[in-house]
Amino acid sequence: MPELPEMENYKKLLSQLVLDRTISGVKVGREKSINMDPQDFKNELVGRKIIFIERRAKYLIFHLDNGGRLLLHLMLGGMLYFGTDEDKPNRTTQVEIEFEDKTLYFIGLRLGYLHLLSAKQTEEALAGIGPELLDRKMDETKFIKLFVSRRGTLKTALVNQNIASGIGNCYADEIAFAAGLRPDVKLQDLTEEDLAGLYQAVRQVLTDAAEHGGYMEQPLTADDSLTGGFGDLCKVYDREGKACVTCGQPILRTVISSRKVYYCPNCQHGK
Repeated sequence: MPELPEMENYKKLLSQLVLDRTISGVKVGREKSINMDPQDFKNELVGRKIIFIERRAKYLIFHLDNGGRLLLHLMLGGMLYFGTDEDKPNRTTQVEIEFEDKTLYFIGLRLGYLHLLSAKQTEEALAGIGPELLDRKMDETKFIKLFVSRRGTLKTALVNQNIASGIGNCYADEIAFAAGLRPDVKLQDLTEEDLAGLYQAVRQVLTDAAEHGGYMEQPLTADDSLTGGFGDLCKVYDREGKACVTCGQPILRTVISSRKVYYCPNCQHGK
């Protein structure tokens, strides 16, 4: 599932491609991917312009020139592509937004969605999401307060969008490794010093991943060489049996609360 770095990468690249371009056409291949009658959806969008793209947690918010918002959540398996029918991936598209010679394809929205909302409706839809960990207002003290009174495992806390937003399976494992903590360590056993180290690991991993285009392999455009660049830089995620980059011990895989977890038993400790 695309996480904060993947959506931040999309935001950055799309802001260079679609802003202030008139939407010339809209195609809806799956009605359940949108939140209204397809013809109404088309009528509302054709002739409009996207003037700003915002990321919130794992969502993208496309701000329209009439004050409306397109709220996107890719969920599991979703991806975006900007180009033409000739070069797009050989995948079924659920929604297509045309900009004259190029089209923004929304692919794999079987569980995800693209909803046209007002500004107020968008705020209401995102009201329960936790704070942004890379926000300028976030600091070590505020971060520690988010976790210090929590119970449960580190992994389940990191992926809980009500505690802090944007982290999923991949980056929870990468953050735990960077912090030197086992994903199954109990939050109540962590000291404030541990949580301070965890905060630094969060900042380091999410920033680095976003700068390298996240881990998704499918490029956004035909000449996109950035997207997916972090895939080869993952230290533990999806590396079961491979040597730890730090100590050489095999990376292990386990399951915590029905989620896959990857970690190094030598470099990461419990309590």
